Formats: sequence, C-alpha cells, structure tokens
Amino acid sequence: MKYASVCLLASVMIVLVAFAPQSSGQTAENLLLITYDGLRWQEVFGGADARLLDPESGATKNLQSTKERFWRESPTERRERLLPFFWNTIAREGQIYGDAQVGSLSAVTNGRLFSYPGYNELLTGAPDDRIDSNDKRNNPNINVLEWINGLSGFTGRVVAFSSWDVFPYIINSKRSGVPVNAGWVPITESVDPERARSLNELADEMPHYWSNVRFDAFTYNGTVEYIKKHKPRVVYVAFGETDDWAHDGRYDLYLEAARRTDDHIRRLWTLMQSMPEYSGKTALLMSTDHGRGDTVKDWTGHGSKVEGCERIWFAMMGRGIPAKGIVEGVATTQSQFAATAASLIGLEFAPQGQTVAPAIRP
Repeated sequence: MKYASVCLLASVMIVLVAFAPQSSGQTAENLLLITYDGLRWQEVFGGADARLLDPESGATKNLQSTKERFWRESPTERRERLLPFFWNTIAREGQIYGDAQVGSLSAVTNGRLFSYPGYNELLTGAPDDRIDSNDKRNNPNINVLEWINGLSGFTGRVVAFSSWDVFPYIINSKRSGVPVNAGWVPITESVDPERARSLNELADEMPHYWSNVRFDAFTYNGTVEYIKKHKPRVVYVAFGETDDWAHDGRYDLYLEAARRTDDHIRRLWTLMQSMPEYSGKTALLMSTDHGRGDTVKDWTGHGSKVEGCERIWFAMMGRGIPAKGIVEGVATTQSQFAATAASLIGLEFAPQGQTVAPAIRP
C-alpha cells in the first residue's frame, strides 16, 4: 500500500464515526446482505468512466453498444443508467456512504486489498494479518453469519450464496453450520425440483469461463429458490462477475455485470417484499471487498501495490433505516459492516475472544 494510502486509512480510523441510520425505534426481523466483488467507487458514484471508453485504452471491445447503453453526459445520469435500482430506490429510500466529494470516505483497513482478507474484515469486524492469501483455508475468526446462526430464533435460518468457490472457507461452513452454496456447486434447494434440475443442467452446459467462479445468474437463481422454500431470516449473497471481468480487462463486460447485478438485487428485494415473512420487516446492507486502481493502466487490479484501491462504499435500506440519500461528512471502514449487519436486526455483534469495529448505531 502506498504511504499516502496508509495515512488516509489512519485518518479514517481516527475519524471513525457510526454511520448508522438515525434511530426510528424500529429494527428489522430479517436481513439481506449483498456484496459486489471489486465494484469500484468510481462507477458507483460516477457511472461509466470516459477514460475506459476511449478506444486508445483497449478496455472496451464492444465500444459503440457500450457507450449507447451506459454513457451519458453527467455523472448523475451515468450512475443511474448503470445502477438504476441502487440510485432510484436504495439512494432515495435509504442511505449511501463512500462519496469522498462530500466527505463520506469509506475504506478497507486490512492492508492486503484483495478478496479473502476483505471478506474476512467485512464479515468478522476486524482485519487479520493471518489472512494473507485467497487460498482455501478455513477462517479461524467467528463471522457475523455464524454468530447470528448460534442465536435462538436464527439457528438454521441463515444462508449464503456466492459465485466464488472460496466462500465455504471464508465463512467456515463446517464449523459455523451456515450452508454456503458457492462456485459451480449444483443448486439443490427449490420448491420446484424441476426448476433446480433445469438450472443445474444449464450450468453444466454453459462454458465455465472461470473454473472457480460461476456466472452470477446462477447465484441469484439459487438464492431465489432457497428463499421461496426455506424463508431464512438472514441471507448473504456474494456476487462475483464484476471482479473477474475487470481482471480480464473487459470494461464493457464489467459494466454489463454491474448492471445485471443491480437488477438481481432489485428482483430479490421485490420478491422479499411480496412475501409476508419479509415485507416491511427486512433490512438490506451492501458493500464490496475492495476497490480497484484509478488509472487506465491499473483499473483491472487491486492489492497493496495499487494506489487508491482501499476506497469502497456502503449502502443500506429497509426497516429502521431513514431515507437520507448520500450521507455527508462521515468516515467509515469495512470493519464496521459486521456489527452494522447485526445491529439492523437489533443485535450487538460480540463474538467471544474477538475485538470488532463498532456497530453503526441508530
């Protein structure tokens, strides 16, 4: 990490402020957690990046169609074009963090700035220097999903779906008891067995472009089928395509993936609001595991040697979360995600033997 970035993170820690919703005297009964792998703050707040739509950059193959779909003159128009549910619903009905232009800086603190360390920090409430690779090693730390799953009324009602096949280890599914459907693992839970069979057959027939990351459409559909059948109280969905298309240098497909995921989130939220178990009783919390570089040369990458990719973003909406739009003048860190998730359903995340970042307080 560049020294400037270290100083920036130190400042964030000093100014660590609870970015919680204002207290409304209400808490949610259910929780929907969403992560976009490696979705940059640049696109979240500004939409498509003109530098990467320049033919000279080589980042966009389908240039004309990509510009027609995602390019608009103002950043506000571009971001709404890219993430319509995020900006037209979540931002209007909930709260957004991470826009440094209004003093709302959000940052990773683990110093590694890649996926496993990021998801560990995000889900356990603290960075851990022992998490120094993306290897499939069971996480020694208690995560918020595991902790909630151990509480009365939640046991057996917490689930995770992920496009990346390392998540069973990040969540330590064997120890935690939280079921994790990840990677190209078949979907087995469905109200309609024929529906599950069709999805699995399609997954088998699709090219496995990345051996360890499935297309997000299967993660989305598996989540939908599980919700319909089991009606869990806590659902975590980790979408992955944005990161992989970025690593492959395909800005056009990165934008397409971001747009598809936004619609998957819209459809998940709409489904849950149509069900009496969730309608008016659910909170949504979103973030990402890391940022990316801010130049044509390094936008595809991240890590301690890529300047600026410690910057991330947060979003929340639902029961107990007043509508505030972009929250100004508040510094936040990735470590706050775990305790915030618990607080939205009226719990204080306090895993034994671990120190975690403070919850976002009402």
